[in-house]
Amino acid sequence: MSDDHAAHAISAYGSRINSTPNLDRLASGGMRFDAAFCTNSICAPSRAAILTGTYNHVNGVTTLDTPLDNELWTFPQSLQAAGYQTALFGKWHLGHGPSADPAGFDYWRVLPGQGHYHNPVFLDADGRIIERGGYVTDLITDDCLEHLEQRERDRPWALFCHHKAPHRSWQPDAAHFTMYDDVDIPFPETFRDDHAGRADVVSAVRMRMLDLDPVRDLKAPVPVGLSVDEEVEWRYQRFIKDYLRVVASVDDNVGRMLDWLDDTGQAADTVVVYTSDQGFFLGDHGWFDKRLMYEQSLAMPLLVRYPELVTAGSSCDQIVVNVDLAPTLLELAGCHIPAAVQGRSFVPLLAGGRPTDWPQAMYYRYWMHNDSAHGCPAHYGIRTRRYKLICYYNQPLDQPGARGPAGSVEWELFDLVADPFEVDNLFGRPGLDRLTAELMGELRRLQDAVGDAPAHGSGH
Repeated sequence: MSDDHAAHAISAYGSRINSTPNLDRLASGGMRFDAAFCTNSICAPSRAAILTGTYNHVNGVTTLDTPLDNELWTFPQSLQAAGYQTALFGKWHLGHGPSADPAGFDYWRVLPGQGHYHNPVFLDADGRIIERGGYVTDLITDDCLEHLEQRERDRPWALFCHHKAPHRSWQPDAAHFTMYDDVDIPFPETFRDDHAGRADVVSAVRMRMLDLDPVRDLKAPVPVGLSVDEEVEWRYQRFIKDYLRVVASVDDNVGRMLDWLDDTGQAADTVVVYTSDQGFFLGDHGWFDKRLMYEQSLAMPLLVRYPELVTAGSSCDQIVVNVDLAPTLLELAGCHIPAAVQGRSFVPLLAGGRPTDWPQAMYYRYWMHNDSAHGCPAHYGIRTRRYKLICYYNQPLDQPGARGPAGSVEWELFDLVADPFEVDNLFGRPGLDRLTAELMGELRRLQDAVGDAPAHGSGH
């Protein structure tokens, strides 16, 4: 799992801005999921949803300021109890200390907080603080491969390789430092989106190119004499090239892992999953970062290779969400799935099936209202196979890391077939009352199904 890796920066997903040959090896050898989504597009909540198989109002990790209680059940604990050797290396980002350190792992070595790209410090299960020289993506992979070499050969294993990259502030290694220097990266179709007709709170978020920090993010002063448009374009090129450079390092290291499986004869009977904790805006709508329920932020890359079950080079357009990963991996491992798990195993999809009762909509909720970094509004919504309905209820609701003031409720409605770029807000248009009512009813139904409650005053 990587951090903030947008699916549209993977060539297997049709990227027109970069190439990822090793991730493409996974896609060509397994299944690419084209409608995989997170239920809360921010790091800690999504990671908690993946580990627990539950939504954030259940597992308690609603914002970046809510650690995961390590007394809660997580699926690695079931793998461990079933005899799997379990290990975690890399990013944890769910808190530290006796009540928040990783649980369910025979061994772990993780970055404190976000960690550093160069010469990072690690914390390990033995209580040591380890200072390392080198590049974080390489070091995490080194640790993973060393652990696999030292494993007990007669027991099954489950390894969690969690990269920091490509999280902000996108610092490449020496091998990729000048990559893309001689090219201009294409601008996304919505790069100059003026957000007309969208919710007012969406237009106010601080995620535009002009909100990038020249020192921290762009590593260079803004050239003198540029017009505003020229500066915005210059900022995009600085940002996106470093982002793609750190993605290239992730791809190289995925290749190292796949090579190890090939060299040791274990590729045929190993389940390999690549995903990220959420998507990321790569200049789409003029933004960077995530949080909002627009497609580039909502969508997760999800590639699964398992030759014993999955047809090579296949794809799936059925909706799956991050809470589905825990029950899926438990079923593949032959483990019991606890009744409290809210996700649904997608093993039938991996096998090429299309269950007639498969969900046709998913539920999303972002809790961290008006966060200090980007000012994104609290909202929830649903995405069906065609439509997206978003309610910006705009209340902090006493959530850690959320801030006031509360604002007016606003809505957005998009037809993803007619308007795949999500620039035409249909909410309130004449003639759409019935469709809107149906989608509002589906929103309430999904909230009831997962045990969440609408915000007071949201009007549905």
